[in-house]
Amino acid sequence: MFKIGYRTIKTAIGAPIAIFIAQLLQLDYAISAAVITMLCIQTTRRASYLKAWSRFYSFLIGVTIGGLVFEFIGYSPLTFSLTLLLFIPLAVKLKATEGIITSTVIILHIYNAGALTVGLFINEVILLSIGITIGIVLNLYMPSLTDDLVTIRKEIENNFSRILHEVARFIETGDHSWSGEELAETAQLLEKAQELANKDVENHLLRTRHPYIDYFHMREKQFEILERMLPFITHLNATDNQYKYIAKLFEDLSKNVHPGDTSIQYLERLRTIRQRFNKEELPVSREEFERQANLYILLNEIEQYLTLKRSIKSFK
Repeated sequence: MFKIGYRTIKTAIGAPIAIFIAQLLQLDYAISAAVITMLCIQTTRRASYLKAWSRFYSFLIGVTIGGLVFEFIGYSPLTFSLTLLLFIPLAVKLKATEGIITSTVIILHIYNAGALTVGLFINEVILLSIGITIGIVLNLYMPSLTDDLVTIRKEIENNFSRILHEVARFIETGDHSWSGEELAETAQLLEKAQELANKDVENHLLRTRHPYIDYFHMREKQFEILERMLPFITHLNATDNQYKYIAKLFEDLSKNVHPGDTSIQYLERLRTIRQRFNKEELPVSREEFERQANLYILLNEIEQYLTLKRSIKSFK
């Protein structure tokens, strides 16, 4: 069963309303009001306002170039082509690309009329105003992304828990059966999460930051650390009892992946582990030296992982 998105619903509502108003005002090319409305319905409120200005700006550029070319050179397919060759690069240079299609439609109206008159100019301004206004009004409603953000946050946290659990299991037993699929999935989820959080910011005109942006950025950095840890962990000897307390730390971390801050207690445990590690006898072989070096690097990575969590305020 196919799903109808909210932008489709807005388009289905706004387009006929635009035509109705344009016909009520007895405007020429009334159907174009629907096209403009469809182009003005954006994914966020902020995008609607910014692109509305871009369309007006582009409209003035297009009408000016089209009017001058047509009036001084003539109305023909070649002059229409020349108009586009001048208009489109200039619109791009002046950062008014969002209005290129809308303005091209209006240029075609001028071409079809065979003359740029005051009446035609006013007609096009009203058409543009109708389309932009209806698009902005419809974009005042934007579905809340809070539930989506909470859902994806929980999915990321569940994956973190699984990864940490599998790390603990490997250190303790040397079991290599984990497929690691959570790694690829988490990378995709983090990318999607940042997109959703940024989109939610764009839907609030007075909001410049979002708590979830910082939270997902923190998880992204922690995920990078987890990925860096894995090669060092594979070099630990699972049969050596001295690594059991490291496995216990990872297992406990896996049970406490949530928005709250429990990093202080784990940093204290890490400090105790370091003290224990420093009291151990010096390695007598190259293999033991490499294992202890890997463990030392691993402890530093865990510390960075926990320190990142402290930088984010707890929230629900």
